[in-house]
Amino acid sequence: MGGPSLGYAAVMLVAGIGIPMLAALNAALGVRIGSPWAAAFVLFVVALSVAAAVMLVTGPRAVAGVVDAPKHLLLAGALIAFYVLSITYVAPRFGVGNAVFFVLLGQLISAALIDQFGLFGAAVSPISPARAGGIGLMAVGVWLTQQG
Repeated sequence: MGGPSLGYAAVMLVAGIGIPMLAALNAALGVRIGSPWAAAFVLFVVALSVAAAVMLVTGPRAVAGVVDAPKHLLLAGALIAFYVLSITYVAPRFGVGNAVFFVLLGQLISAALIDQFGLFGAAVSPISPARAGGIGLMAVGVWLTQQG
């Protein structure tokens, strides 16, 4: 892996580091203010502000293309809302580690299926025995991190 791939891997590593931090921070905010739903709302207001600022700097004209985009692509917004609402509610009750464990397990399964069938325009990458074994090994590794 080199060139742009190394940079992409680094960005996604940082994003991965941020997911449990997001869960812990927003869960703590929800507990502190007494409402996981209000904490999720605040998170989205901050996220919208950051995304709007980045969009304004990088080129706001692309937003016009949303009108012509297939409407099922907007489901991504509902999925991130579900993730944030559920992790903010569940993490203080179930533990951040346990909650993120199941999120990671779901991501492994979902990513494999998306790649297997080329869903949503993704490049097709069939699940070979070696790949299935690797995914299984990752799932076991994630499970082991949650054992006492």
